[in-house]
Amino acid sequence: MSDSQPQQPFHSPRSGRGEGGGHGPAHGPAHGPSQSPSHGPSHLRGAGAASGNAAAAEATTLLLAGARLTDGRTVDVRLSGGRIQAVGTAGSLPAPALSRVDLGGYLLLPAPAEPHAHGDTALTADGEGPVSYTPDEVQRRATEAALLQLGHGATAVRSHVRIGDVHGLGPMEAVLQARRSLRGLTDLTTVAVPRLLTGVAGADGLAMLRDAVKMGASVIGGCPDLDPDPTGFLEAVLELADEHGCPVDLHTDGDDPARLARLAAMAGGLRPGVTIGPCGGLSRLPLDAATRAADQLAAAGVRVTCLPQGDCAALERRGLRTAPVRLLRAAGVRVSAGSGALRDAGNPVGRGDPLEAAYLLASQGGLRAGEAYESISSAAREAMGLPEVRVEAGFPAELLAVRGDRIAGVLSLAYSRIVIHRGRVVARTSAVREYCDSAVAVALDLPRQGRTEPGP
Repeated sequence: MSDSQPQQPFHSPRSGRGEGGGHGPAHGPAHGPSQSPSHGPSHLRGAGAASGNAAAAEATTLLLAGARLTDGRTVDVRLSGGRIQAVGTAGSLPAPALSRVDLGGYLLLPAPAEPHAHGDTALTADGEGPVSYTPDEVQRRATEAALLQLGHGATAVRSHVRIGDVHGLGPMEAVLQARRSLRGLTDLTTVAVPRLLTGVAGADGLAMLRDAVKMGASVIGGCPDLDPDPTGFLEAVLELADEHGCPVDLHTDGDDPARLARLAAMAGGLRPGVTIGPCGGLSRLPLDAATRAADQLAAAGVRVTCLPQGDCAALERRGLRTAPVRLLRAAGVRVSAGSGALRDAGNPVGRGDPLEAAYLLASQGGLRAGEAYESISSAAREAMGLPEVRVEAGFPAELLAVRGDRIAGVLSLAYSRIVIHRGRVVARTSAVREYCDSAVAVALDLPRQGRTEPGP
């Protein structure tokens, strides 16, 4: 079996209004079957393009033909202006040949979103010597990581970025530059992650956090567990978030019920909301204590992002278990799933694949396949403050087509993928499965990942 590498689209992004904005496709027509992708961040062009390209993108119409939906229907889906314009029975929505993508054999789903990434440290596990934090190197890593995650299907990524210490705001500036260069291809948002915020040592961290928000960090984060005064850390973060109208996304192991109770009590009134994770420590608490904590988080509207593929390095320790997702969901907590570390100190073999996170929740976390997929799509988008996506007219054209006919099968063998962001195809991964002496496979009518005719 040969398996091709994720492919990035030939066209580079040329427009975009801002972080997490709702504008339409970046430019140009959607990719047809004959177009060849090129590779690497060097093909990105930044955001300072002519407005004519953006206008052309808004006028582009793309037809997704013969796609299967989770309810079993086979439909045509027409996209225009970055949104789903119409959904009809197969063959009912004609479109010019050049703007048609044949999705026969594919399941069409709302695209995943990645609510917990670390672009500044990604792809550092194999390096020799100290990790470089020069702006160019951090920007390269953050860009490459976002493209890898895009190839897996995540059209929006929330990246936690450490600030302070000897590197200051350099990593944040570099990831923000990566965000600008990726506009129109994927939406990259940033979380400012200070180390300390209390006492004399925390004064610089608090000042730097304020500067990070002014620079463009759209979310305030950090790890109260590592501060000598966790409650003071929370107070500082929530006060600054309230002042600037920013969401909060905090790292915590969740192994201290009293600390979780204080967090719930303090965070209850904050809008646009508070997310915590990975909360693996909740699984190590006695059942009654974990249940009380889950009830308190639900009552306060605090969301949880779990990391089924393993911890990230921000907690500076490796948790033993994933958050108790079923218990949290039963209490009414909105739970999303992230990838966490992408080949860095937190997980040297991390893949950054949302579908793998969903697979683990279905295979080990006790969720149904549809519930597991929801954790990486609608729940993840909600946690990131993004608009809801459904395969229905009027919704954003943020879609993922995966070869297969049911979610369970897709989570099991998610080889071939087509990713659609703002109404255009932005990434493809194609896989071909071959057997020696394949007459036996043909006789058994085994499913094929390959195809004999040109396709999307």
